[in-house]
Amino acid sequence: MSGGPKPLYWEGSSKKDFKEFPTPVQKDLGVALFVVQLGLTPESAKPWRGLGSGVFELVEDHRSDTFRAVYTVRVGNAVHVLHAFQKKSKSGIATPQPDVELIRKRLKTVLARYG
Repeated sequence: MSGGPKPLYWEGSSKKDFKEFPTPVQKDLGVALFVVQLGLTPESAKPWRGLGSGVFELVEDHRSDTFRAVYTVRVGNAVHVLHAFQKKSKSGIATPQPDVELIRKRLKTVLARYG
């Protein structure tokens, strides 16, 4: 890889939300995001379903809570963190619809910004 790490952009309130995660979660997900910036795929990354290729989620479990960061690498040779949130639902693995809609909206905004 040449040129160093890809730039990292935080969309909407994603950085503020990320900073509210417990420190160990911030550290683990931060390292994973840096791996993404280097053009690699961290072990904790999974494809995000429903928005096409190039959208992934990082999942971190901490003290029986689950934290997620959803990002895309398909726009502008950069990493865009679309949403960072704590999964609150205790039943099932589905992401709550308001979070899904927010991710969709922020992706649409990023895509529009890059034409």
